Amino acid sequence: MKKILTLLFLLSMLNNTSKAQHNIHPPKSEKASFPLGIVNKIWSNQLSEERTLNIYLPEGYDTSTKTYPVIYLLDGSANEDFIHITGIVQFLTMIGAMPQTIVIGIANVDRKRDFTFPTTIAQDKKDFPTTGSSEKFIRFIELDLIPFVQQNCRVSSSTIIGQSLGGLLATEILLKKPALFDTYIIVSPSLWWDNESLLEKAPALLKSLPQRNITVYISAGNEGKIMEADVLKLRDLLQQITNPYLKVFYSPEPEEDHLTILHNCIYKALKTLNKK
Repeated sequence: MKKILTLLFLLSMLNNTSKAQHNIHPPKSEKASFPLGIVNKIWSNQLSEERTLNIYLPEGYDTSTKTYPVIYLLDGSANEDFIHITGIVQFLTMIGAMPQTIVIGIANVDRKRDFTFPTTIAQDKKDFPTTGSSEKFIRFIELDLIPFVQQNCRVSSSTIIGQSLGGLLATEILLKKPALFDTYIIVSPSLWWDNESLLEKAPALLKSLPQRNITVYISAGNEGKIMEADVLKLRDLLQQITNPYLKVFYSPEPEEDHLTILHNCIYKALKTLNKK
């Protein structure tokens, strides 16, 4: 009899526990947006089209009156490089390795059109049928984009970041419109374009560098002999200039390839360029 009562008691406890478990509900989940930045659309008179800007403003920007360095990021679409490069900037700011900085991500419409100048190579024309409008895109940066940012954001020094075809464009700006930016971060530039014609013109173009501080950070990974050799040519051309206002950094990344280099390179570049 005692054993039966004990068994009934245990079954009763098990049943009550089971009911109690069924009566426990997780708290209702609440969804909220997690904004990383601001999306602005501007009309470009130079390109005759609307362009999208992804803009990251550092913490405290809205309650501050100070000016901030600004990074102009080519390939700055949300599904390209804006999110991970902004993450690097936010992290390096948080640990005090660089000052608070605005990031302007320039979203792409047709990067092959915008980042390349006309080519004489038949295969390039076949592979890139919309190619050849970098001159218009540079005018967009100079006459539409930079004035818009200066009018709507409190900015000080400026940096441009470009990789691959974006690195080709950044190099073209450096050679043809060097005063547009204070710092150029050029990663794995596609200087092979048009049979390296930009490199051939570089010595003459570099003679007109302005007498103002310009910093250039160049990098390439394990990306084939042509690209690696072209980057070394660009480095040598820049380092041979007797211009006291020009500062050149070269940082090879042999453990990286064309797909992996940008993130780690920008992390190192921003740390290096902001060392006190």
